[in-house]
Amino acid sequence: MGKEVPVANKIKTDLHEILDIRHLTDSTFVLRIEKKDLDFEAGQHVCVGPPNGIHTREYSIYSAEQDDCLEILVKEVENGLVSPSLKKVQKGGYVVVEEPVGYFTINKDLPADQKYVFIASGTGISPFHSFVKSKSNLNYTLLHGVKKADEAYDSDVYEKGKYVLCTSQDTKGDYNGRVTSYLKDNKFGTDVHYYLCGNCNMIHDVYDILEEQGVSTDNIHAEVYF
Repeated sequence: MGKEVPVANKIKTDLHEILDIRHLTDSTFVLRIEKKDLDFEAGQHVCVGPPNGIHTREYSIYSAEQDDCLEILVKEVENGLVSPSLKKVQKGGYVVVEEPVGYFTINKDLPADQKYVFIASGTGISPFHSFVKSKSNLNYTLLHGVKKADEAYDSDVYEKGKYVLCTSQDTKGDYNGRVTSYLKDNKFGTDVHYYLCGNCNMIHDVYDILEEQGVSTDNIHAEVYF
């Protein structure tokens, strides 16, 4: 997850109108995009890029399956090939969007009361936002690791007590420290399905912690942001 991809290598791309832009921090924003006929499953991603560029980037879909639009959560990366251009787009403009793909989804064969722990760093919270908005009555706990509390993107969406903000550079979160430290201090059990999305270092560390806690790799699902 997170690779820049040349548009020329795409099989199917299309131009979608930008319906709205919502800024969450100085560098992070939500792009609301015309959905057209694109259907997706929560957890999938789309490749998005500027209309006249040669690159797109993979973004997990932020919106719910049933919404009449697509949303992606974008963090501007200095000297990035795509995100600086996306920050400059205007409402009424267009972006390139490829059809949704990916397998970072909820297994439909699991019981309705299955317990989940979603573990995210930064904008890796995107697929979990889509999970929670798309699927009612999910039995989940969401651990969100960020530097500062102002990166708690749209945290009011999550049910009280189910969202844990772990802040490493201020004390305004629910837990002062990295999400990996919280996981070491709070065990959730071996019958839980764990979904991890974020930077590769966090994911590798969480894998090690969960394996030490006796969790089977069959119960660990990961989507990596580079």
